[in-house]
Amino acid sequence: MSDDGYDDDAGADYYEPDEPIFDEPEEPDVEEEANNATADPTAEVDPNNIVDVGGGNDPKTSRGQTTTGGSRDKKIAKDKRNTTPYMTKYERARVLGVRANQISQNAPVLVDLEGETDPLRIALKELREKKIPLVVRRYLPDGWYEDWTCEELL
Repeated sequence: MSDDGYDDDAGADYYEPDEPIFDEPEEPDVEEEANNATADPTAEVDPNNIVDVGGGNDPKTSRGQTTTGGSRDKKIAKDKRNTTPYMTKYERARVLGVRANQISQNAPVLVDLEGETDPLRIALKELREKKIPLVVRRYLPDGWYEDWTCEELL
């Protein structure tokens, strides 16, 4: 008997299921794991240092991911580009963030440090001196895109 005057074991019906309440997760097939490993977009490394600023309507691409095949024929030649040669505040923020992240992960710095240790300030200095080795890709509404180096953008 408990302190409150009630018998703890009297009339207590405990639920004891024959089967577990939660299903055990099934182990995935080996083929399925192989397909998932090749479809991981973060596993690919972009050798061209292209910064996808996003905002385009290209169905083959999404923000921050590289493309495979198909969209190479939609590139506009350098002499036929029609967007302005000015870096937008969004492109500037993205480029500085990507470059600061690279610098923080021990990428080679392309300017004199002069005692500076903050990766963002180093990236700002590289941008001022037009030495950031990145390419800004601008997608147009029709699916075509233009590539601009950071040196070309004012």
